[in-house]
Amino acid sequence: MISISSLFALPEGLEVEGIELQGNLLAVAIVSVLPSSCCPLCSQASSQVHGWYQRTLRDVPCAGRQVVLHLSVRKFFCRNPECARKIFTERLPTFVEPWAQVTRRLFEAVQSVGVATSGELGTRLADRIGIHSSPTTMLRRMMALSSPSSCQVSLLGRDDWSFRRGRKFGTLLVDLATHSVLDLLPDRNAESAATWMRGHPEIEVVSRDRGGEYASAAVAGAPQALQCADRFHILKNLGEALEGLLARHLATKRQKNIQETLEEHIPIEHATRSIRRSPKVERRKLAYREERLARYEQVVALRKLGMSQAAIAKRVGIGQSTVGNWLAAGAYPETIRGPYVSRLDPYLPYLFQRWGSGCHNMVRLHQELVARGYKGSYASVRDHLVRRLPEGKKNSANGNELSPAPLSPRQATFLFLRRPEKLTPEEQADLLTLRQIHPEVERTYDLVQQFAQMLRTRTGEQLDTWLAKVVDSQIPDLQSFTLGIERDKPAVVAGLTLPHSNGVVEGKVNKLKLIKRMGYGRAGFPLLRQRVLHAL
Repeated sequence: MISISSLFALPEGLEVEGIELQGNLLAVAIVSVLPSSCCPLCSQASSQVHGWYQRTLRDVPCAGRQVVLHLSVRKFFCRNPECARKIFTERLPTFVEPWAQVTRRLFEAVQSVGVATSGELGTRLADRIGIHSSPTTMLRRMMALSSPSSCQVSLLGRDDWSFRRGRKFGTLLVDLATHSVLDLLPDRNAESAATWMRGHPEIEVVSRDRGGEYASAAVAGAPQALQCADRFHILKNLGEALEGLLARHLATKRQKNIQETLEEHIPIEHATRSIRRSPKVERRKLAYREERLARYEQVVALRKLGMSQAAIAKRVGIGQSTVGNWLAAGAYPETIRGPYVSRLDPYLPYLFQRWGSGCHNMVRLHQELVARGYKGSYASVRDHLVRRLPEGKKNSANGNELSPAPLSPRQATFLFLRRPEKLTPEEQADLLTLRQIHPEVERTYDLVQQFAQMLRTRTGEQLDTWLAKVVDSQIPDLQSFTLGIERDKPAVVAGLTLPHSNGVVEGKVNKLKLIKRMGYGRAGFPLLRQRVLHAL
């Protein structure tokens, strides 16, 4: 038979005397039955009872009801004549702290809710599960958590995080072996990190990104450790150099295309524009000429019969002035139409220039043309772009949609860095087009793929050979990247060889950002540090 005391998970020496239900409140009377207790000052046991008193404690809820414990505890005489305390109350350290009004388990429950949700949100969540606590109390409970004990760390990962973006930064230290957060520092200065590292002479490897302060902190705080540059950041640095090169060549190609379009489509002064008409329009034009020619011949025939111009006009159904003009011409007057000039023509150079600079938002382009005096419609601007620009040709699948805009330098960089076998057929076609822009781009692609393969297979011993190829290639953008590699070469070689990386640290930084945002910007560094170090 299970006892009531065991149902409430009471420690040994406490028994339930009675239970009373008061609305939504469950009142439980508990009495201490321990035969003796130790003096908190001299630690000598005593069994001589001085008296009783009652403590009222709040406990964790039970079945949705709040629980209040009426705990009867005793006072004992201290039998040690040398002890300064003559009377003491018995202690129940595993159940409740001295002078506390809540049980230890309720205290820990509030701490857990606070660590997981923060003060304001934690209070609302606690109220839902039957725990009543104020935001201030919850924050106080979180700050009462002790810092994790110092442990041995051999693989250290370091990264920074932004407390206020672009203004204030902190440092996150992670154990790469256990994937646990070791500490948070309130800044990212080299001296702060070096001071922390000096307290851990057992560090063997420091994984970091390419920042100069990170390197100097590792040298000053852990000179015995091997520095390992993070592979992601190495590839990111290569991508930044590559993006500049591709942006230059793509801009040149775009300007060339725009110039060809201008030369092909913008009319030169006094030149006529060739207009392509459909067969249906040509047939309609021919029928109109034949009808007009028939009327002209009828006018001439009636004039030979001696009819007046007014009578001829009424008979044929045309204007009298038209009859006079036709008779005065002496031959059939062909219809001559001048070249069609659109109201958009004066704005085409500006329109093509904005499209070539990367602005592919047609609504914005129309607004800019209106600001410059254009009186036409948005549809006219769109139709010209669809019909004339190389990037604006209609898709065969959907005649109402524009083809995708040309690749940006960032998109082209991704194509250069990715594995060729993982590209889709469309991406492979785009990559082939990019490589054909210029011989320098083709050489760059080969060098970038060689470096990416070396990084993925962790064959850092090939780095010197690759650096020599870059020097021979005479590609300025890649040579600037190699200068940075030379300055941090030992760490880069380690990053391209060892399995360690900052991936775990980046994940912890992402979790830290989530915790920081849950504080709604009102929590300072001490509270954020507590929540990160004790995160569930």
